[in-house]
Amino acid sequence: MTCRSPIPEDNLNRYLRAFKSHADIPTLVEDMVTGPVVVPKYTNEFWTSRQRQASSIHEISYRACFKPQLPRFFIDLLTRKGDIVYDPFSGRGTTVIEAGISGRDVYANDANPLSRIMTEPRFSPPGIAGVEKRLASIPREGERASIKLSMFYHPDTEKEIVALRDYILKKKAECSDDMIDRWIAMVATNRLTGHSKGFFSVYTLPPNQAVSPQSQERINKKRHQTPEYRDTHHIILNKTKSLLRILSPAEKKNLKRAGKNARLLSGNAQSTPEIPDTSIQLTVTSPPFLDIVQYREDNWLRCWFNGLDEKTIGEQITMARTLDEWTRVMGSVFRELYRITRIGGFVAFEVGEVRKGTIRLEDHVIPLGITAGFICRGVVINQQIFTKTSNIWGVNNMASGTNTNRIVIFYKS
Repeated sequence: MTCRSPIPEDNLNRYLRAFKSHADIPTLVEDMVTGPVVVPKYTNEFWTSRQRQASSIHEISYRACFKPQLPRFFIDLLTRKGDIVYDPFSGRGTTVIEAGISGRDVYANDANPLSRIMTEPRFSPPGIAGVEKRLASIPREGERASIKLSMFYHPDTEKEIVALRDYILKKKAECSDDMIDRWIAMVATNRLTGHSKGFFSVYTLPPNQAVSPQSQERINKKRHQTPEYRDTHHIILNKTKSLLRILSPAEKKNLKRAGKNARLLSGNAQSTPEIPDTSIQLTVTSPPFLDIVQYREDNWLRCWFNGLDEKTIGEQITMARTLDEWTRVMGSVFRELYRITRIGGFVAFEVGEVRKGTIRLEDHVIPLGITAGFICRGVVINQQIFTKTSNIWGVNNMASGTNTNRIVIFYKS
């Protein structure tokens, strides 16, 4: 197996050192000591939403998701068209959707089957007229839900949601749902609750998390609000138009091509036998960080709508409460990543800011990758707030900055 990286591995560090931001700010390069290992740490504004507008197709809400500009930086730098890009903790699918847009093949995995529900339809973007016609064929009049949802929805809205849910689940059970049905299911899943009239619910928390019925009752009482009727079909159609508004014909073509070859798995990232040895050119991922995001509690309503058991799913999702437990799980993930990564391939592992910076996960991730067989090529810190060069680097290791991403880069030789 030969290295096919467009940036030769020995030039990666040179590229990062020489990089200048859009404001012509040079990269800050420091040595980072992790046990017996010393690796370079690169800090700059490597990407920002101002530099490259992301496609509207990404605008699907999910907890703890990174912006598309992050994977795009590494996709452009470390892959060619036709290479396979992978994310073992795919979430809403940001990495693989961005890879598909840019002409790469994609593999994705997530323990939560909601991930596939939110990702797969976007590889087959429908025409607006097709969505409108399908919605017109779906009954609006259903029963009230079997669980109490009156604190979220007007009775007529609730009946429409139940009718749509019944339609979707029936089509799935019959294996007769097509990509337009799946698109509608995806959009509806992401319109269940939110804090504007673009959602099915009364005002509640942002759409990436659903509060409990009891919490919503308290919100309603505090705000003196009662759920008003929302036209669910109209909202789905409007959101469809919004998702497709910044998507070129070439990007649609690329997405459809990637979708035909995609492998979208719902399982444990520690064991992915469906993925062949030495097949992945680049992995870009952001794993669950200890217990800071409650994926089960946040997604209970989405699971109900899609006929999923949130308790079973919650047990499958990595929610390590101690650092030792987290490193044990991630050690197994790295061994699996080493198996599937091709020679000359890379892993970009986003470690984020955990517990207000008191835990530096890169100190724990670097040894895990090296033990698995990778070479650590450094830590990339993307810092998005810059003013003057004289005070950019005055912040202690950028710990006090905002919108900071911390990514550890590994290479397989």
